[in-house]
Amino acid sequence: MISSESGNHEHEHWPQRLLPSMAGWRIQPIGSTFAAILMTLIGALLFTTLVLITTGVSPLAAFRLIVLDAFSSPIKRADTIMLATPLLLCTAGLTLTFSAGLYNLGIEGQMVLGAVCAMIPLRLLPDLPPPLLWTLAITIGALGGGLWALFAALLKLYGHISEIFAGLGLNFLATGITLYLIFGPWKRPGTASMSGTQPLPAELWLPRLEGLRLAPLAPIIALLALALVWFALKYTHWGLTVKAVGINPVAAMRLGVPVHRRLIETLVGCGMLAGIAGTLQVLAVFHALVPNISSGLGFLALLIVLLVQARPVWVLPVVLVFASFSIGSIRLPLALSIDSSISGVLQGALVLFALVARSLIKARGVFREQGTGDRGQMCAVYQHCACGSCHRERGVYRTMIPQNGRSRCR
Repeated sequence: MISSESGNHEHEHWPQRLLPSMAGWRIQPIGSTFAAILMTLIGALLFTTLVLITTGVSPLAAFRLIVLDAFSSPIKRADTIMLATPLLLCTAGLTLTFSAGLYNLGIEGQMVLGAVCAMIPLRLLPDLPPPLLWTLAITIGALGGGLWALFAALLKLYGHISEIFAGLGLNFLATGITLYLIFGPWKRPGTASMSGTQPLPAELWLPRLEGLRLAPLAPIIALLALALVWFALKYTHWGLTVKAVGINPVAAMRLGVPVHRRLIETLVGCGMLAGIAGTLQVLAVFHALVPNISSGLGFLALLIVLLVQARPVWVLPVVLVFASFSIGSIRLPLALSIDSSISGVLQGALVLFALVARSLIKARGVFREQGTGDRGQMCAVYQHCACGSCHRERGVYRTMIPQNGRSRCR
C-alpha cells in the first residue's frame, strides 16, 4: 500500500515502485508460454501445408529444404550469417521503439538512407586507409539513418502524424532519393543500370573469409549492437524509463519521465542501427548502392520483433531461424519448381499464429479473473492499489496516479 505520507516523495523514488510491477509485465506462467509456442507452431505448419498442398507440392520435401538446406554447406551457413547481420541490427533497433510503444515502419527508409550516406565518404575519399574509411562510412551511415528517424519523431510529436504514416512516407522518399542517385549523379560510366552504382574497389570491401561471402566484422558489429540494446533495456535507468513510457506515457510523464525525449531517443537509436545495417549492405554484401539495398529486411525485422514481443534475449535465435528459412528456400525453384517466397508464407504464419495464441491465452486469463472477482491487484505502474477497488479492464489493470499526496485509480 502507498500511504499518504509518501506523497511528497513520489517522484524521487518512482523507479523502485515501478520496478516490481514491470518485472512481471511480460512474464507468463510456463504452461501458458508452452501452450502459446505449441499453438503457434501447429497453426503455422498447418497453414503453410495447406498452401503447399493446393499447389500440388509435397509439404515434407518443401519443409526439409526450407529448414535444413541453409546448414547443408559452409557457403550456405556463411550466407545465413550475412543475411542475419542486417536483420539483427534492424530487429535490435525495433526492440527499442517497441519497448517505448512506437511502431517504426520507417525502418526501411532509415536503412536505405544509411546506405546512401555511407556512399558519400566511399566515393569522395577512396584514398583513405580502409579501416579509417570503414569507420567513417559506418559513422556517417548511422547518422544518416538516425536523422531520417528524427524526421519521423518530429512529425509525430509536433506535427501530430502517426509514426506509422510518417515512416511509410519517408520510406518512399528514401527510395526516390536512391533511384535518383543511381540513375543520375552516381550512375555508372556510360550508362545507368538497375544493377546499381559502380562497384567499390576490392580493397574497400570488408575482409572476407577465403572462399566464403562471410565478412566476420559485420556480424560482430551486429552482436555488439544487440548486446548494447539488451543491457540498456534491462540494466539501466534509461531502459526502465523507456519501458515506463511504453506501458503508460501519461503516468510516466506525471512521474517526471521526459516522455518526448525518450520517444525521440528510441526512434533515433533505431534509425542509427538501421543506418549501420544499410552501410554493411554496401561494404560487405553488394559493394555498391543498388535500388533494393534494404532487400525488405526492415519489414522482416518488424515481423520478428512482433514475434519476440520486443524481448532482446529472443532476438538472436529467431533472427537466425528466419534467415535460415530465407536461405534454405533459394533452392526451391530448382528442386520443387515452386517460388522461394513460400518461406515468407511460413514466416508470416508464425507471427500471425503467435499473435492469435497470445490473444486467446490472454482472453482466457481475463475470463478466469472476471469469474473469481479479483480486485485490488497489481496496477500497471504501482505494485499495489491504495483504494483496493481497481479492477482489470480488457486485460490491463487501471493505472493509479498520485494526486495531492494521495493515490487514486483512473
